[in-house]
Amino acid sequence: MDCIFCKIASGEIKARIVSESQKSIAFLDAFPLTKGHTLVIPKNHYSKMQDVSPEDNSDLFSLVYKLIPKIDSVVGSSLISIHNGKDAGQEIPHVHVHLIPRNPSDGAGAVHSMFRNRPKLSDVEFDEILLKLKTN
Repeated sequence: MDCIFCKIASGEIKARIVSESQKSIAFLDAFPLTKGHTLVIPKNHYSKMQDVSPEDNSDLFSLVYKLIPKIDSVVGSSLISIHNGKDAGQEIPHVHVHLIPRNPSDGAGAVHSMFRNRPKLSDVEFDEILLKLKTN
């Protein structure tokens, strides 16, 4: 497989490793959005979150949990983000969690500022979505 994150996890490609566990690895993003921008990935290849095994998922989020205070120590707050699929903005089809130090001067704003075409839903539409999420 020609996956850059798999190559980082195997040591084939060098990265600035922040931390590592049995099934996951964290490294500085090569194209950071802010200083300290870190990626946490499962060492096994998965394209989307729903594909990750329960064991790898537990290990991945244990490492994320361990790193959050370290990321926050860079500037005080952090954004934790997962793009789950190409349409959601995932550029590399290997599950990865972004840990991004945030501060008021970074210009990024709140997550709600990312969406220009936000829907205005009626009560009926909310109820339809709720039913679909509960039954699927």
